[in-house]
This record gives sequence, structure tokens and C-alpha cells, in this order.
Amino acid sequence: FSAEQEAQALRKAMKGFGTDEDAIIEILTKLNVSQRQQVLITYKSSIGRDLIDDLKSELSGNFERVIVGMMTPTTMYDVHELRRAVKGAGTDEGCLIEILASRTNEEIRRINENYQLQYGCTLEEDIVSDTSSTFRRVLMSLSTGNRDEGTYVDDALAQQDAQVRSNLLPCKNFFDVYRGIANKDITDSIKSEMSGDLEDALLAVVKCMRNKPAYFAERLYKSMKGLGTDDNTLIRVMVSRSEIDMLDIRREFLTMYGKSLYSFIKGDCSGDYRKVLLRLCGG
Repeated sequence: FSAEQEAQALRKAMKGFGTDEDAIIEILTKLNVSQRQQVLITYKSSIGRDLIDDLKSELSGNFERVIVGMMTPTTMYDVHELRRAVKGAGTDEGCLIEILASRTNEEIRRINENYQLQYGCTLEEDIVSDTSSTFRRVLMSLSTGNRDEGTYVDDALAQQDAQVRSNLLPCKNFFDVYRGIANKDITDSIKSEMSGDLEDALLAVVKCMRNKPAYFAERLYKSMKGLGTDDNTLIRVMVSRSEIDMLDIRREFLTMYGKSLYSFIKGDCSGDYRKVLLRLCGG
């Protein structure tokens, strides 16, 4: 990997008449997040221009949003998405729930730090001013980054291994205990007792604790099925999970829906937007 070489190649793809979108996709999808950051710095130092500005002026629409998202450091990408969720037209509750329920405590702490540095107010303040009632309380507690992070262990595993059992963290085991007492799964109780954003938030927390890739597979499926595409969600999940658990998400998607994520994207998007998402999807 040569940051200098990639920076020059990107400049070449954008210089002169017309833009070579295929070259941009090719270069950026073969690099990882930290390599892209190195290219960004090198582009500035050796070419004397801002790579993100150049990309924004050459590209447009959803394709531009994917590429700029890929060029943004992981934590900052979440920070920007959360800010858009609270400060855009209307609140994007789905985005708030998705990020706050699925990121680790460490990631949430980094998000909080960077959010305050970037916007001069805390994420919590923005959530408070933009949401209400119990839903607000759930988001606020998620935004502190103090969740129990023990891995979910089902009863069969726990039976096999007394050691695992004694190490079970209360929250994970809680699902099984709950089922024993209530005779139904906690997700069914949430669905029957709650509604709207509150229901979505609590279900997301449970799903992320049980099987995070399956949670994201469902987010992707819902973003594309039916009429119209929820591009915000599709872009965010594809960009933010591409280097973390995309293989697992693809596997869960196939299991849950009987079709590959790749074929779903192929049928739902078009042009350069489709090309870059398919590259992020892989396979």
C-alpha cells in the first residue's frame, strides 16, 4: 500500500474533463478505513488539495454520500449521523436507536467525546431537546455507554459448562429467567406492552445483545423491501459495518430471508451507487 500512489490515482480520476467513477470505487473499496485516512493526509500534503472537497465537487447523490462516508473516520461518521438524526428535518429515530443500541461502550464514549468537540454541546443535550418521554430516557441511558457487555449465552451452553454459568452476567441471563417467569420471550412482551419508538428502541437493544449481525441484516432488509429505499439506513449500515461484521451480516441475511444481501442490493439500487455498495458487500 502506497498512500502517495493512491492519492495520485484519485487525483487523476478527477482531473480534467469528466470523472472516472469506476477508478474511484476501485481505489477506495480496496483500502481499509485507516489506509483511506492516510491517503487523505497524503493528498493534502502532496497535491495541496482537500480530497473530500474534491470528491464532493465531482460526485453527487447517494453515490457521493457512500464515498464521503467511507472517507470519514469511524467515530466521526457516527457523530455526523447522530447529529443529522437530531438536527435534520424531523428526528430520525431509527438512526438514533440503531447507533446507540449497537455500538460498544468504548465506541459510545468516543462518540460522546467527539460529538462535544465537534458541536460544542453534548449528545445527551441534543437528545433531550429533540425527543420526549420514556423514549428519551432509554436513549439517554444508552448514550452513557454503561451497558452490560457480557456475551449472550443460551441455556444449553450454560448447562454444558458450569464455569460459564457462574460467570453469566445478570443481563444476558435475564432473558432466560424472564421467559421462565412470564412464559413468553421478552421480545413478545415488549411488542405487546410498548409501541412506536420506545418499542423499537427496546427491541433493538435486545436484538443487538442476542445477535448483532442479525439485527443489522434486518435493518438492511427493511431499508430495501417494499416501495422506495431508505437510503439513509442502507448507506449507514453498509459503510459502518463493512469492516466489522459484514460477512456475518451477509450470512444472517441469507438465513433469515432466503436471498443474498448482494442480490437484494443489486435489485434495489442502480448506477455507481449500486457498484460501490456491492463492493462493500463483497461476495
